[in-house]
Amino acid sequence: MARLLFLAIEFAAVFVVIPLLIYYHRIPNLPIPYLLIIALLALLVLRSDPTFSLSQLSAWGNIRPFLTSILIRDAVCVVGLGITVYLLAPQLLFSLIRRSALLWAVVFLLYPLLSVYPQELLYRAFFFHRYQPLFGNGWGMMIASALAFGFVHIIFRNWLAVGLCVIGGFLFSLTYQTSGSLLLACLDHAIFGNFIFTIGLGQFFYHGSRT
Repeated sequence: MARLLFLAIEFAAVFVVIPLLIYYHRIPNLPIPYLLIIALLALLVLRSDPTFSLSQLSAWGNIRPFLTSILIRDAVCVVGLGITVYLLAPQLLFSLIRRSALLWAVVFLLYPLLSVYPQELLYRAFFFHRYQPLFGNGWGMMIASALAFGFVHIIFRNWLAVGLCVIGGFLFSLTYQTSGSLLLACLDHAIFGNFIFTIGLGQFFYHGSRT
């Protein structure tokens, strides 16, 4: 019982209180530095846990049975998202590329390294292992991970970021749960993230975004 209480308090502090402190301007809005620091702390916790193998963080594992279906699912989702932007907000379509192709290229290359991998380490590898006593191993865990992942995006102060990240978080959790591959979840996440920046929705995912 004491262990569960400690985990619940830790979960609330990291995944609820910190985003709220940022949202209410109690601490500076510095998403990437906070992410890297917390992901590093999560890595240290996993490293000290004898029940977790660090090889899980860098091995693809047996992804062959899952890769094709995930890529097809992603293709359907991103095409649907692109069509939605074209129909509802055509002025946003490819706006970052049109404004600065160089900036888009830098984001495209650095986003998977500086954002995707630390997020997946924290919200999938660490979250699934650390909070299994709280949420179990099935749907409860995937839903909890997705909601936590979506909730942290309140720091961008718009509901589009939160909503897309709840959906995306569930898909990435499903990928991780079914394949057991953190790198495949990272690939899944990078596909969606880079596509979002490509079609002009990236403005909703930084702290200067609209409310």
